[in-house]
Amino acid sequence: MYNEIDLDIIDINSEPPAEEPFRQYYFMARCREWVRDFEQKNGRRPTACVTTFGCQMNARDSEKLAGILEKAGYQLIDNEKADFVIFNTCTVRDNANQRVYGRLGELGGHKRRNPGMKIALCGCMMQEPEVIEKLRKSYSFVDLVFGTHNIYKFAELLYASHETEGMVVDIWKDTDKIVEDLPAERKYPFKSGINIMFGCNNFCSYCIVPYVRGRERNRKPEDILEEIRRLVADGVVEVMLLGQNVNSYGKNLDNPITFAQLLREVEKIDGLKRIRFMTSHPKDLSDELIEVMAQSEKICRHLHLPLQSGSTRILERMNRRYTKEQYLELAQRIRDRIPDIAITTDIIVGFPGETPEDLEETIDVVRRVKFDNAFTFIYSKRTGTPAAAMEDQVPKEQVRQGFDRLLKTVQDTARSQAAKYEGRVMEALIEEANDSAWEGNPGAGNVSGTACAGTDAAMGTQDTMGAPVSMVTGRLSNNTVVHMPGDASLVGRVVQVSLDRCHGFYYIGHRV
Repeated sequence: MYNEIDLDIIDINSEPPAEEPFRQYYFMARCREWVRDFEQKNGRRPTACVTTFGCQMNARDSEKLAGILEKAGYQLIDNEKADFVIFNTCTVRDNANQRVYGRLGELGGHKRRNPGMKIALCGCMMQEPEVIEKLRKSYSFVDLVFGTHNIYKFAELLYASHETEGMVVDIWKDTDKIVEDLPAERKYPFKSGINIMFGCNNFCSYCIVPYVRGRERNRKPEDILEEIRRLVADGVVEVMLLGQNVNSYGKNLDNPITFAQLLREVEKIDGLKRIRFMTSHPKDLSDELIEVMAQSEKICRHLHLPLQSGSTRILERMNRRYTKEQYLELAQRIRDRIPDIAITTDIIVGFPGETPEDLEETIDVVRRVKFDNAFTFIYSKRTGTPAAAMEDQVPKEQVRQGFDRLLKTVQDTARSQAAKYEGRVMEALIEEANDSAWEGNPGAGNVSGTACAGTDAAMGTQDTMGAPVSMVTGRLSNNTVVHMPGDASLVGRVVQVSLDRCHGFYYIGHRV
């Protein structure tokens, strides 16, 4: 709908509509009037920068923020010295909060030199009362603060920040409102995330997400399908369905459906070539979903299935509601029915009460499941969660030793899994052209301290005469990265690629 709305014909002198999303388009029009005044005074449009911290859902929210800014007339740039800077924050781990505070300190110095600059904060971190208190006390130069439940109100809040001196704070504890048909500025023209639900009902004892994002709220399937159809018509070939626990999608709709049933409907959309989704909670992953994935020609052969711990005792303390044995049995069912699937996971090391024996249970699961990739994290105490109040916190040295042992196991397993595909021909969606050529052998991959993952670094190779060859980067259905000779004309296309050489966690190949 938003492509059909002309802001110039909206009467900004009238009272704002009460109904959404029309109310927000009214305020976009008011903001556009402010932009025009700015442009007349300064000889240029105001610039805006959206910086994202956190998960794919935050990334999708940021696309909506960028879309609203662009609709209002701002020029989007990647430089945080812009006229308007917004941080979309994450609060899953404490270091995410500290990163935001550090970056805010830098922005504060820039704003002192440019007093007309506006700074906004939104996202999960803003739902914590102690964060708001700290912002008011130590970062009073911030102009706008809002949370996860009212992101759809961004245009209205943006206008308020222009009209108000001092900090505008708009935080809600909870809401069941979902507003459709707002603008979005996609990062990639050929792929997009799609929110299918918001919030979480699981209340894992270490996790703050249910407290900051609220309880589960499902979008209507017809709205999801219509959004995907519009995206496909606009050139999108791959979508990722997003939710804190997509497996529980549809349970609280007026006409309940399962996530597997939704996937069947998405697959019917002509022109859509690939379907991804995350995240799946093991306790809700059904045989119906496994069967839909096995039969599908479009659902990617990749399943992210967070383990968190391989110890049944620790899983119980985490309130994960499955045992080690149940997880292993589920993983085996998946691999039996879908032999070519890649299973990735999340693992926490150092959860309160974890012993070396518990860690051995986790390492045992890694070896038995043979994860294709694993994101491993050191436990981060989050104030307000049950785990934060547990007395038996694990000593840091024990945590570090356990983390290093687990990471090595994960890396060894992932390398072995990746190498299985050498010599095969598989489909890859080309995602980017590399600007610089890397002369020589790319080496053995790049693994970070918290995750076992393929590098996306720009690289190239040489032809037989020694001249650099331009390279492109693609992603296989199983999420493995492949670099191959090619140019920007291939970006957004699904092509056949020969996987010639495995370099640890990625491939060098060529198009066939």
